[in-house]
Amino acid sequence: MKFRISWLRGVALAFFLFISALASADPPPGYYDPADGLTGPALQEALHDIIDNHTYISYSAIWDAFYTTDDRYGNEEIVWDMYSDTPGQTPPYEYTLGDDQNQSGSASGEGETYNREHSWPKSWFNDDWPMNTDLFHIVPTDTYVNSKRGNEPYGEVSSPAWVSENGSRLGPCSYPGYTGTAFEPIDGYKGDFARNYFYMATRYLGEDGDWPGSAMADGAVLTPWAEEMLIGWHISDPVSTKETDRNDAVYAIQNNRNPFIDHPEYVFWIYDPTSVEGGEFQTASVTLHQNVPNPFNGMTTIGFTLPQAAMVTITVYDISGKLVNTLIEHSQLSSGNHDLIWSGRTATGVPASAGIYFCRLSTPGETITLRMLMVSE
Repeated sequence: MKFRISWLRGVALAFFLFISALASADPPPGYYDPADGLTGPALQEALHDIIDNHTYISYSAIWDAFYTTDDRYGNEEIVWDMYSDTPGQTPPYEYTLGDDQNQSGSASGEGETYNREHSWPKSWFNDDWPMNTDLFHIVPTDTYVNSKRGNEPYGEVSSPAWVSENGSRLGPCSYPGYTGTAFEPIDGYKGDFARNYFYMATRYLGEDGDWPGSAMADGAVLTPWAEEMLIGWHISDPVSTKETDRNDAVYAIQNNRNPFIDHPEYVFWIYDPTSVEGGEFQTASVTLHQNVPNPFNGMTTIGFTLPQAAMVTITVYDISGKLVNTLIEHSQLSSGNHDLIWSGRTATGVPASAGIYFCRLSTPGETITLRMLMVSE
């Protein structure tokens, strides 16, 4: 499954290049030269070779690493915990580096201690070396929230069974493609975790033969629904100064970097290279045209072309991945050009709120997605 967003060729790609320069980390000159000009699997393999064979540290050394990798205020005092922090607000609690660490792994509630969270859970790679000490996916988090998440995949949860004090959610996944239990971090850190996952999928490419995997990954290879969701998170929560600083700090310890922090555009060049090439955003059999008008208020027309007759489903999702409306469901359509009008309403007939929406066209074996922007009057 591909995540195809028609605006990447112009606005989005330029935006990510701008953000990359604005919140820039400092890779050594020539660090990414072997990846120049590559796309798709070739680019991912080149990046793997660049960041492979990093310097390993011991499990106990992770505690000391947090003093530079996850120092909230730059004074080696307060932990930067993405499971309790609330960007732009006063967090419900904070931890002192060292003093509040918990090596037992247990807590009776939030706000007691912090420990080492493998954002890509250890059980997914048999708690094996060197993944179990790779700082690019290990972060300090509240012990209790860590234990509540367990080894559940990340996802989006519209009806949570439990909500942490900072708003992280645990419950049935509402993102299309997975319905089991999932853990949803807050919006302000979704991009951080997405880029952690793109790193893991690339750093351990081809080194995952004995990994049990999970609902999110077949070994180190992201499953289609997870890939698509994480690209959405990568878009909605761009690289921050926090991440570029952490990238530099981890590099000082491990001697490798997270390419998706240094070059956010690599996500698109690997997972959907056709979306950043000139011309229409096409697959081998389907073309999904930008909706007209866009931005729009009220109604908009969605055009698509089928080179041959196909069973088609067209749905609309909001930016959180929640289904808004099904416009066509498993309908056999003839080859040629088609136009479809979306009234800007939900499945129940209620006017949708202004914001970003994704139109998804699915045929057997393919999925194409484009971005639409609804504005208020």
